[in-house]
This record gives sequence, C-alpha cells and structure tokens, in this order.
Amino acid sequence: QVQLVESGGGLVQAGGSLRLSCVATGTLARIGYMGWYRQAPGKRRDWVATIAFGGSATIANSVKGRFDISGDSAKNMVYLQMNSLKPEDTAVYYCNAGGFNYPDPLWGQGTQVTVSS
Repeated sequence: QVQLVESGGGLVQAGGSLRLSCVATGTLARIGYMGWYRQAPGKRRDWVATIAFGGSATIANSVKGRFDISGDSAKNMVYLQMNSLKPEDTAVYYCNAGGFNYPDPLWGQGTQVTVSS
C-alpha cells in the first residue's frame, strides 16, 4: 500500500521560510509526478506546484517567485521551498502524486503551515 508522508510544516513569522518534504512509501510502481496543494480554513483546496519526474516543474502564479518545487525520482520525494511567507499562505499543505500507474492521484494527510503577522 502506497502512502504519502509530509513533513516540515510549522509556525513561522511573516517573511520567514519553510521547506516541506513529502515521501512516497510502500510498494511503489513508477510515479510520474508529485506536487503540492493547499487548503486554507473555509476555502477550497488549491494547486500550488507540480514537478514531473523527467520533465518540468510548474508553480501557481500566486506563489511564483517565492516558492520553489524540486523532487528526487529515485527517492520518490518532493520538496516545497517556501520563502517570503505571508499570513495568507497559512493553510494545510497536501502532497499528491500520480502518473500512468496511478491514474487516481495519491494524497498525503497534510501538514499545517501557519504564518503569523
């Protein structure tokens, strides 16, 4: 059974940085992409960034220039470097993964990021 496990969330002051990590564990078939979404209280889950293993990375305009996504296909890991954090970045951040072998994306349990003003 495949699981996605996020880590790295926490409380940070505005202007600070955090680095989120996510690893896919279990009996794995080849993963095509991994990415991040976030959900603020009372709001929908929004896409943040995706990296295609062997391909390119894309980042939402709302965080472009502040956030960066990277990954390691050999380790089935994805990272989200978040800089210049703002209070509006406060949300639960979810890792997801998918591809040809996983047509229904996998999801992690989420990690809380809180940015204080």
